[in-house]
Amino acid sequence: MLELADVLAAQDRVAETARHTPLDYSHTFSSMSGAEVHLKLETFQRTGSFKIRGATNRIATLSEAEREAGVVTASAGNHAQGVALAATRTGVDSKIVMPEGAPVSKVKATRNYGAEVVLHGTDYSEAADRAHEIEREEGRTYVHAFDDWAVMAGQGTIGLEIVEDLPEVDTVVCAIGGGGLISGVATAIKGKNPDTRVVGVQAEGASSVAESLDKGEIVEREGVNTIADGIATRRVGDKPFEVIQDRVDEVVTVSDSEIAVAVTKLLERSKTLVEGAGAVPLAAVLEEKFDYDDGEVIVPGLCGGNIDLNVLSTVVLRGLIETGRYLRLRTVLKDRPGALEDLTEVISEHRANIYAIRHDRTSRNVAMNDAEVELDLETRGHEHAADLLDALEANGYETDVLV
Repeated sequence: MLELADVLAAQDRVAETARHTPLDYSHTFSSMSGAEVHLKLETFQRTGSFKIRGATNRIATLSEAEREAGVVTASAGNHAQGVALAATRTGVDSKIVMPEGAPVSKVKATRNYGAEVVLHGTDYSEAADRAHEIEREEGRTYVHAFDDWAVMAGQGTIGLEIVEDLPEVDTVVCAIGGGGLISGVATAIKGKNPDTRVVGVQAEGASSVAESLDKGEIVEREGVNTIADGIATRRVGDKPFEVIQDRVDEVVTVSDSEIAVAVTKLLERSKTLVEGAGAVPLAAVLEEKFDYDDGEVIVPGLCGGNIDLNVLSTVVLRGLIETGRYLRLRTVLKDRPGALEDLTEVISEHRANIYAIRHDRTSRNVAMNDAEVELDLETRGHEHAADLLDALEANGYETDVLV
C-alpha cells in the first residue's frame, strides 16, 4: 500500500522539475456555493497538468539498464507529455502510444517534448495494449499512467502542497480517471490530516469507480464517452483502487453538460483555462454533488489545462446553451418583403443579439409561399430566453428551439 513516506520521498525527487502550483481563493465560486473555495491551479504546472509529477518520480527510480533501454507508455495526452518531458530531461528515450482521436494539441506537444508518438486505437485501453506490445518487443520499461506506486506517489505531492498552503482545509476534491491522482493525494492528505475529507469525481460517461466500490471489486466499462478525455478510462487501476477503498470518503459523478458549464465559468469569471477533466471537481462543488456546510473550506483540484481549441469552442458553446446564454431556434415566415424585418424587430425589442440568420425559401418543410428561418441568438439567461420565446409566440410566430 502507498504510504505518506513514499509521497514525501517523491517530493524531493520532483522538486527540480515540477512547480509548486498556486492555491487561489475564489470569491466568485465561494459566493456561488456558500463554501470557501480555493482552486488548486495545477493548470499552471509544467506541461499543463499534474502528470509531470508522477512521471518524474517514476523515471527517477529506473535502474541504469532500464534507462538505457528507454520507456514506453500509453496516454490520452497529459501523461504522455509528462513522460516525454521527464524522460528527455534525464536523457531517457521515450515512446508514447496515444489513441487515434487524441487532441491534436496534445499529440504535437508530446512530440515537441522529445518523445516518439505512435497513434493507435480508439481509446486509452486500446492504446495501452499496443504500448505493452512495444514493451515486450523492445525491452522498454512501461511507465503506467496510474497503476504504479511511484507514479501515484508523485501525484500525491499535490496533496502535500495543499496542506502546506492551507492547513485548515476541510475537503479536497479530485477527478478520477484511472485513480493515480486521487490515490496519491488521498494518501498525502490523510497522512497529514486524517480529518480532512477527500471526494472523488468522475464523468458520467466514464464512471466505474462508484459501482466498483459498491461491489467491492473493479468493474470495467465496455466503453467511455465524455468531453473529459483526460479521465476517459474504462476502469480504475488495481493499485489505486486499493487506496481509494481505504482513503477516499466519497465518489460522485458529473455530466458533460455540468462539466461544460464549469469550463465556461472558469474562463469567464476566473480567467482560467481548463480541460474537461480539470473542471470536473469544480463542477461537483457547484452542482452540489456531495454535501458540504456553509463556509466549509474546499479545494477543487484543477488538474489540467491542455484542451484542444476545437474542443474548447464546442465546450464553451455547450456551456452557454446550458446557462441560457445561447439560443438557436427555427420559425416560418410568409415569403414577402418586410417579414424578416418584423421578426428581427421583436428580437431587438427584447434585447437579444443575433449571431446568425439562415433564410431558406426552398425548404421542403414549408409551403411554397413561406420561408424557413433559423436564428442563432445571444441571450442573458434562461429567464430572458423564455421571455423572448413568449414574445415571439404572442406575435404569432411558432418556434422550434433547436439548442
